[in-house]
Amino acid sequence: MAIKFEVWQNPDELYNRAVDVISTQLQDGATTFGLATGGTMIPLYKKLRNSSLDFSHCQSVNLDEYVGIPQDHSESYYTFMKNQLFEAKPFQTTNLPNGEATDVHEEANRYESLLKSLNLDVQLLGVGENGHIGFNEPSTPFASETHVVELTSSTREANARFFNSIDEVPKEAITMGISSILRANCILLIAVGEKKRAAIEALVKGEVTEDIPVTSLCNHPNVIVLTDLNVI
Repeated sequence: MAIKFEVWQNPDELYNRAVDVISTQLQDGATTFGLATGGTMIPLYKKLRNSSLDFSHCQSVNLDEYVGIPQDHSESYYTFMKNQLFEAKPFQTTNLPNGEATDVHEEANRYESLLKSLNLDVQLLGVGENGHIGFNEPSTPFASETHVVELTSSTREANARFFNSIDEVPKEAITMGISSILRANCILLIAVGEKKRAAIEALVKGEVTEDIPVTSLCNHPNVIVLTDLNVI
């Protein structure tokens, strides 16, 4: 297993370290970045906005996007990325799945073809309480490619705080599959807070199972995990 675990008691130092990892990747020639959304990424994107790093020659691909809400909706991942990163740190090209596509399954196939045409240098990841990565919930095959997923009730409830009510939370999303994620040359996983302990402990344990999607990272040769949990 080629996972490098780093425990940082101070969250600010943890996110500084994440910026350092990204900066080193840029210096080493990385130009294609897989990006993630969610609360875990907000402190990182704030630090990137305030940094001197230049992404204007780079391209990005996002992990996922909701199905059925407009691109300019306040809670779309397109809007999240625009507000959290892209307005301050423009990329040459940005790519997200189109959740408004007439045929979302065809859109998932199109996005997967795009991913396969790229050399994904770095993939940012958070992890769900149940070990999901992207919107790949427990029991998702490790061989999965970009696909349309029906969001679980727990995932919808976790995201309901961003909407007026759970009724407004989309029921589907387009997400990179697990094999899509694992094609990245380097994966940077950030896990902060006690709610992530079970998932990270499973990763440390190293027993690979589709019941805990994050354990798929044990099959990857270059993973950095930054956490504030004393798991090693």
